[in-house]
Amino acid sequence: MISQRLISQHYLNTGQRTCHADDGSEIQCQGTGQDASFAVGAPWPEPRFEARDDEVTDSLTGLIWCRNANLAEFPLIWQEALDFVTAMNREQRFGQRDWRMPNRRELRSVLSLQTRLPALPGQHPFIDVFNGWYWTSTTAAINPAHAWYVALDGARMFYGGKDQSFMLWPVRGEGLGVVPRTGQSLCYDAAGKVISCVGSGQDGEWHVGAAWPEPRFEILHAGVLDRLTRLLWRRSANLTAQPVVWREALAAVGELNQKSEGIAWRLPTINELESLVDCAVHSPALPSRHPFADVQDIYWSSTTSLFEPDWAWALYLEKGATGIGQKRFAQFSVWAVATFD
Repeated sequence: MISQRLISQHYLNTGQRTCHADDGSEIQCQGTGQDASFAVGAPWPEPRFEARDDEVTDSLTGLIWCRNANLAEFPLIWQEALDFVTAMNREQRFGQRDWRMPNRRELRSVLSLQTRLPALPGQHPFIDVFNGWYWTSTTAAINPAHAWYVALDGARMFYGGKDQSFMLWPVRGEGLGVVPRTGQSLCYDAAGKVISCVGSGQDGEWHVGAAWPEPRFEILHAGVLDRLTRLLWRRSANLTAQPVVWREALAAVGELNQKSEGIAWRLPTINELESLVDCAVHSPALPSRHPFADVQDIYWSSTTSLFEPDWAWALYLEKGATGIGQKRFAQFSVWAVATFD
């Protein structure tokens, strides 16, 4: 059972349990400022999954997934994938008629950032998992002829043309409220033209997930409170003024803590960074009327990529993508966050 306080956070623990140096070697977590040293976000229940016949319920999110993660058997273009799910509902596949293509946050919610090939929690009950790209129902605002997809080999999330072919993993259920809505409200055809959402099966039709409060952000003396996640962000989104290497990003937040009384700032996890994204907009992919200043394009997270531990996760804010960067290269910016009690 997830407590009401955790439900109010609306973002998930990444599952990361180890800490890693710049060269990828495993190190003790204490004092590193890395993801696993804080383990923030809604914690995973044990057991996490309940398998029943052809369905698997995720006890963390309440979402119900097809046990077969390759039900269509072959890659599909985006519209074919949407049509496949429509046919599932028409046929009442597995006795249900509320299947949908997951939106990008729903698909990311099932990932573990501690594992790879596939990037799913250990001892998961799914079968026929493909270590490659899976479609989501969320169109890419930066180019509406593209849609978001997630790689199950290492957990990256990017977008590609809707005429490309990727895998499909249907989901159903309303969830428990730990996964927020994406912000997308419009629907688009394969060419990127706005269409009616009715019967489209797209993210903009379903609007699943925890609703955003209005207003979403509240300016406080110490920073900006995101009322959706209960995270406190620095209003200035550029702590180091210039791109830095990963260890310098962690150190910069440590130095900030020495100057800040009563606030435990940290480098955000990739899930905390991704929680800021509004999938309806781009450049930056932040909710409209956000109060942040000096917003940069790419931000370091405190989460190591376990696919390549000398790399760390980063949010590409212009697009809204989650990718990785090599820890030794001074290429990304720093944005500090704290938990608001």
